[in-house]
Amino acid sequence: MRDAYSRSGAEVRVEQYGDGPTLVRHADVVVTDDGQEHEVERPVVALCTCRRSQRMPWCDSTHKSVRRD
Repeated sequence: MRDAYSRSGAEVRVEQYGDGPTLVRHADVVVTDDGQEHEVERPVVALCTCRRSQRMPWCDSTHKSVRRD
């Protein structure tokens, strides 16, 4: 993730969740490393950090079944 922002000016919080996803709170848009903007429709979203999700950039819990490199 390169950036996350709120159009309303709300404070966006980003937290790494152990060996799992990155949690993003209060964002309206998440910008990935390649510059793509993804609309956020929930108050909290989980972003994949294992790079194996079938729903990139969103976490699909694949990290639970694979080892980290």
